[in-house]
Amino acid sequence: MSKSTSIKVQLSALPDNPGVYQFYDADGKILYVGKAKNLKKRVSSYFNKQQEYGKTRVLVKKIHTIKHIVVPTESDALLLENNLIKTLLPRYNVLLKDDKSYPWICIKKERFPRVFSTRKLIKDGSEYFGPYTSMKTVRTLLELVKSLYPLRTCNYDLSEDKIEAGKYKVCLEYHLGNCLGPCEGYQTEKEYHDQIEDIRQIIKGDLRNALQSFKEQMKAYAAEMEFEKAQRIKDKIEVLENYQAKSTVVNPKINNVDVFTIISDETHAYINFLQLSHGSIVRSHTLEIKKKLEETDEELLQLGVTELRQRFKSTSREVYLPFPVSVDGDLKVTLPKLGDKKRILDLSERNARFYRQDRLKQIKITDPDRHTKRIMAQMKSDLRLSEEPRHIECFDNSNIQGSNPVAACVVFKDGKPSKKDYRHFNIKTVEGPDDFASMEEVVFRRYKRLVNEGEPLPQLIVIDGGKGQLSSALKSLDLLGLRGKIAIIGIAKRLEEIYFPEDPVPLYLDKRSESLKIIQQLRNEAHRFGITHHRNKRSKGAINSELENIDGIGEKTAEQLLKSFKSVKRIKEASIDSLAASVGMAKAKKIFKTFH
Repeated sequence: MSKSTSIKVQLSALPDNPGVYQFYDADGKILYVGKAKNLKKRVSSYFNKQQEYGKTRVLVKKIHTIKHIVVPTESDALLLENNLIKTLLPRYNVLLKDDKSYPWICIKKERFPRVFSTRKLIKDGSEYFGPYTSMKTVRTLLELVKSLYPLRTCNYDLSEDKIEAGKYKVCLEYHLGNCLGPCEGYQTEKEYHDQIEDIRQIIKGDLRNALQSFKEQMKAYAAEMEFEKAQRIKDKIEVLENYQAKSTVVNPKINNVDVFTIISDETHAYINFLQLSHGSIVRSHTLEIKKKLEETDEELLQLGVTELRQRFKSTSREVYLPFPVSVDGDLKVTLPKLGDKKRILDLSERNARFYRQDRLKQIKITDPDRHTKRIMAQMKSDLRLSEEPRHIECFDNSNIQGSNPVAACVVFKDGKPSKKDYRHFNIKTVEGPDDFASMEEVVFRRYKRLVNEGEPLPQLIVIDGGKGQLSSALKSLDLLGLRGKIAIIGIAKRLEEIYFPEDPVPLYLDKRSESLKIIQQLRNEAHRFGITHHRNKRSKGAINSELENIDGIGEKTAEQLLKSFKSVKRIKEASIDSLAASVGMAKAKKIFKTFH
């Protein structure tokens, strides 16, 4: 594959999600790390336009491989880009200095803790939350916290003996109501720490206590007819409700941890590895494994943990996993169920899922045979078939109030439409809108003909409808002696239930299942094909009716006119001589007189 083709394939597989992208050269060396609100648009822009700057043009020429990491928001992409640049030191990125790092919120380890913003993390037992991508966000959160809970801002050593000795006096902040005066013993240590616990929950994203307190204040102000104050409190409630206090990782205590998740299908497994240091992602890699003997996810994850830790020389002593597997005995295994740890595990799974989607898009272009085999194997498993459904046929009825009843049969081979094999059916033996009888007729006609002509039969028949239509189709297969020789299912539109013969309980496939998508595509294509035929039939009937309403013009004459002039509009615009050349002078005069 040429380099340009390879780049196009990689670009086509990028998702429309926020994240970080990484460019590598032909030798596998990192060239550049960047962030994007939309990965596909941003990365494609490097190759879709003439770059203004010479270094960028040189960079683009050297790009051989594109990798990416998906994150929930653009802010998370900014944080992750910062971490990766510092870790990987790509040649084409500016050097990011530590003194330009992002802000944190600190709850200082003190008898009466202060709460403030900082860009330096000091290992003194204090709590740090962040990092935040915007100082404005930090200020807004601190203002909200301090407006709800009066806190001290001084840096005095408020030890018990110094307070009892009366060493300090309350300052202006106390008289303004911004502090309750712990320096003179006006506020107890317990009361203060109760406030700090509430503040800790707000910073971590649990706003319930704060919101409840705000709402009570708002109601109190409203009851006292102080509507301006109530409105200010309401504004704060709205800010709190809209505020998202979480970034990709918010707890710096999560340090030196490896995270592993797995996504698998019938033929392959994808194991994502995230490495965390001080609450930030410093590495992401997804390992693709081809299954040989239908190995379980547990077996493959165990293999993946060992392989990835050895490959990246990980020294982490704790791993987060989605389910228990046997690993190195010295490792601490955590199975997160909620909180920050569960969010990190979910993020790893999302990256594995996106990687799988990217690979499937690339494979569809570069290795269509593998793509087809995987889809067919998946359908065989999902629909409990005895063989892969390489040849599928789907039936749909179409009529409007019983007029011009028709049916359609569409054919998919190897998971793709085979339009040359599509067939229309005009219903012949059924009067009125009877979907069950119509389905019975067309299924019988279709397979009677295939049997008589010695044509190959499908491995799977899909009936657009529920149990009723499926039962009607089965009657025809019984008459032809084909029951059991061809698998057949029905799909009901409302909840996408899959019905099997003689099974009253429907099957519900995952909404993201590729098997369901193929069946839906079949159903939609049959509906479109049938509706088109029905519309054409009604349109032709209406045209013929318009011509046949002319005295002395019958069905055969109308068909002769349409054959000669192609449309009613041209017939209306034709001269008497032109009409006469087609249907004779006597009829030509009647037609001309009618339209003129």
